[in-house]
Amino acid sequence: PLTLEEVQMLVELFYLPYHHGALAQELLEHFRWLRANSLSVGVPATAPDACGGSRWRGRARSFQLLCARTCRLHSRFVRTASRALLYDLHPYLWDIRNMLLAASAFVLWLGCQSITAPMLLGRDAEPWARRGGLFGELQALLPVGNSCDLFYHPPPLFPSSQLYLLRPLLPLDKGAGCCLGHGGSCSEVSQGLQAQLSHAPSLPGRLLGSFLSLSPEYTFVLEDEDGPCGYAAGALHAEGFLQQRDSSWLPALRHKYPPDLGTAGPALGQEAVLFFHSEPLAVPQPVLRRFPSLVQLGTAPRVLDVGASRSLALCLLSALRANGSRGVFCQVSDADRQQLSFYSKLG
Repeated sequence: PLTLEEVQMLVELFYLPYHHGALAQELLEHFRWLRANSLSVGVPATAPDACGGSRWRGRARSFQLLCARTCRLHSRFVRTASRALLYDLHPYLWDIRNMLLAASAFVLWLGCQSITAPMLLGRDAEPWARRGGLFGELQALLPVGNSCDLFYHPPPLFPSSQLYLLRPLLPLDKGAGCCLGHGGSCSEVSQGLQAQLSHAPSLPGRLLGSFLSLSPEYTFVLEDEDGPCGYAAGALHAEGFLQQRDSSWLPALRHKYPPDLGTAGPALGQEAVLFFHSEPLAVPQPVLRRFPSLVQLGTAPRVLDVGASRSLALCLLSALRANGSRGVFCQVSDADRQQLSFYSKLG
């Protein structure tokens, strides 16, 4: 059964309509302070405001621990609550868990040393786009604007107790069995992550290499107890990103993997090599003007909880909008039913 401390956490998360319990209040206070003071980080330790950076990181760790405790509470609640109580309260706890996954990763992203740009939030979201309670206040602190479709998903019919971790790409990712960082070529990095997500070098997996090489600061990783199970990647300025991809990234891969390399291997290997030698489709200028940022998301087949996918999207869109993006687009093959279904479920 749930411990007395866990029951107290549950009560404090959903205290009264216009009042928060101690845990919820602490979450909000940490998040507000970390967002307002994010410019005190991202500097070398010897800089004049190194003390401010240390304070920020200490408070960020406290926020991470609170988020992790709440995510564990969701997992424990699904496993131990009676069915009647579970189906009454799970939708609310599920929403909070998803929001805190995104908020926790967003705070980690703010603390990356390479990220020092100000948060250019533009106009606030319309009031109708937000809900009440703790969920609504956390939503207001994430700079996703009017992307309200991401906040209105029915909970799963069969609640899952699976624990997830969402975080930005880290330099340490180049080890530990999954080549996610900057060690190795971008194609090896892409294949390493894709091998963790599914057992075939699909089109999204091959495209991921360009983001990992040219825009790693907007790459996020979703993990479950078995390792990486999803990713979200973006390019803030898509036009420059695509030009760099076509002028430097693709030629380097074509030189490393000549078209005859995969002829002796399996058909899937040939397809992967030939992909790099095909000319990518040009993006129309009207699209780039209206939607200046490019995004790509994907999860492993074992991720059945749409809430985890939603958290991925929330975090990536928050990071892009925090640096001034006013719109995003993604490229999907009309024959890729899996990706089309994935994006459709996000709204």
